Amino acid sequence: MSAAALAWRQFRFERRQFWRNPTAAFFNFVLPLLFLVLAASVFSSDPDELDVLVPGIAGMAIMATTFSALAFNLTFLREQGILKRMRGTPLPPSAYFTGLVGSAVANAFVQVALVVAIGHLAYGVGLPQDWLAVALFTLAGVVAFASLGIAFSYAIPNFDAAAAYVNAVFLPLLFISGVFYSVDSLPPVLEAISQALPLTHVIDGLSEGIVGGGGIDSELTALAAVGAWALVGVFCALRFFRWE
Repeated sequence: MSAAALAWRQFRFERRQFWRNPTAAFFNFVLPLLFLVLAASVFSSDPDELDVLVPGIAGMAIMATTFSALAFNLTFLREQGILKRMRGTPLPPSAYFTGLVGSAVANAFVQVALVVAIGHLAYGVGLPQDWLAVALFTLAGVVAFASLGIAFSYAIPNFDAAAAYVNAVFLPLLFISGVFYSVDSLPPVLEAISQALPLTHVIDGLSEGIVGGGGIDSELTALAAVGAWALVGVFCALRFFRWE
């Protein structure tokens, strides 16, 4: 069987595993949509707030389904000895990781589509002005956060500590990266920190594609920043990942 066929089989297996785990499905898939419905219901009468919220929740969904999910899952698989056993099977590592990461990537793209659809149908936010920009920044965000999640799993000592480690990164980023409000309202120090981190730039790109309509040319700096974080993530994932 070819490597592509093995990767496809692993991907299908990961999809079944995901939906058979209600906790993972809720926190990585349902929770961002729940945040969208709750927050958008509060600001439903303010179109400007909705224009900030929808791209923000879309960016949050990308991070939740890639960085958080992979950091949790890889820590669990490592601590249970599953990664070590997988390494000893004839399945090529590339096929295994393609299936594992591909499942997270599929979740991210579906999440962004659902956030855009709910924002449009339920709260009157317009459809994206530039679908290419939305797709490109989703892809760039997926690569950056997936690789960073794989790398970050190496820093988590055991599965019991995984929630604390991941949330120590995930939750602060939500509040300083413009998920629920514009970063322009942050104090200068926090705004400077947010500009150095990838989630802010992913949200900026999604915002331009969904409500701005300026196209990719207007967000080249943001795209370069996300790309730089993706390179850092890929390097760290390749350098520090361990099977056991």
